[in-house]
Amino acid sequence: MANIILKTSEELKIMRESGRLLASVFDYLDKNITIGTSTMAINDLAERYIVDQLGARPASKGQYGYEYALNTSVNNVVCHGIPSDTQILKSGDIVNVDITLEQGGFIADSSKMYMIGEVSPLAKRLVDKTYEAMWEGIRVVKPGATLGDVGHAIQTYAEKHGYSIVKEYCGHGIGREMHEKPEVLHYGHEGKGLVLEEGMTFTIEPMINQGKAKVKTKNDGWTVVTSDKKLSAQWEHTIAVTSDGYEVLTLREGERKSQQV
Repeated sequence: MANIILKTSEELKIMRESGRLLASVFDYLDKNITIGTSTMAINDLAERYIVDQLGARPASKGQYGYEYALNTSVNNVVCHGIPSDTQILKSGDIVNVDITLEQGGFIADSSKMYMIGEVSPLAKRLVDKTYEAMWEGIRVVKPGATLGDVGHAIQTYAEKHGYSIVKEYCGHGIGREMHEKPEVLHYGHEGKGLVLEEGMTFTIEPMINQGKAKVKTKNDGWTVVTSDKKLSAQWEHTIAVTSDGYEVLTLREGERKSQQV
């Protein structure tokens, strides 16, 4: 438990509000991410909404020297894609939009896949199965479970459907800081790793590749792509461990509330 920050009920109340606000950003973007939209336009829309409409702070901006409010990772980009005026979304693209938001001193972190126009059946399958893999991990969260249980559930589901897990990047504890302990791997063995306790908060955010797991970072120092140029997908939620299970703090309007325990 060294360096693991357990959140109090009052702190969780603030994190719940941060998560609710972040979910509303995605609801807003849903109507604005279309064919012909640039990834920079997505960034600008989100930043204005977070600051002007919600009175919150885009927590990624300025973190580790990053200049933008979010990441946009298109097609074979695994994570950390940089918004650009010249990257225009076209029919058939899949794009992950990854946003962090700080309100009241606490940060929420979530990402969502968007399928643009007419997406190929193989691309849609990857997006859908990655979403399900995230939920396979979420559903095992409860006091007494382990992080190995979470990773095993995600890995087993992804590999059963013929996909590979990116191992270089993982979920993380979150709260007053964007990245707290523990690291949350998306692969592992049942019964191994940190035992979960009520009050822990962390992200589950599997990156799943259509082809091989190998990735590389482009010369910009940020953008991570698949080495074989095949598609990659990612979904992410911020999770709290409750007394008898879990709460998804960033659950979006219309998303499967039936997933909650």
